[in-house]
Amino acid sequence: MTSRFVVSGTDTGIGKTVFAAALTRALDGYYWKPVQSGLEEETDSERVATLAALSPARIFPEAYRLSAPLSPHLSARLDGVEIDAKTLVPPTTDRPLVIEGAGGLLVPLKEDLLFADVFARWQIPIILCARTSLGTTNHTLLSIEAMRQRGIPLLGIAFIGDENIETERIIARFGKVRRLGRLASLPHLSPAYLLEAFERGFDRASFS
Repeated sequence: MTSRFVVSGTDTGIGKTVFAAALTRALDGYYWKPVQSGLEEETDSERVATLAALSPARIFPEAYRLSAPLSPHLSARLDGVEIDAKTLVPPTTDRPLVIEGAGGLLVPLKEDLLFADVFARWQIPIILCARTSLGTTNHTLLSIEAMRQRGIPLLGIAFIGDENIETERIIARFGKVRRLGRLASLPHLSPAYLLEAFERGFDRASFS
């Protein structure tokens, strides 16, 4: 079976879509965003296609495209849609597959379903994206605990932002987790520049 990874985060807006684009490009793989909330602006799939310079054939369509940029459970309710966990089945591919969640692990998809419940069923290794800025230690360690309580496999932490050696060290120590690397803050984004930053911050062998 080809490699499959889930990219999740400690929160929303931390840069996991940019990381997912870089990883997909580095692995020459496919990308899938199962649930997209918010359609008025550029979607995550569209952004990844641009940043990873992917052909449309490498982007799998979302299982759910929800209008409002809100928590999926609420956006789905406003659209008159109920998200069914049975429809969230990762595609079969002939190359590595990068799956991106929405927000953090405990984002609700409906009244009795969290994204973490779906991840637990999939049993696909998660790459947890975490900021390097103040406050990330608590959020990251809580996310790690939530994963372990549910038996979700954790590949490691991908830090995003300016270098913060102590924050990265203490999270790895208390979380007993692998530090995969760090994607530096980038003044501008382009496919070539993003891939170069990924290569500086990560070892591809960590994702093989």
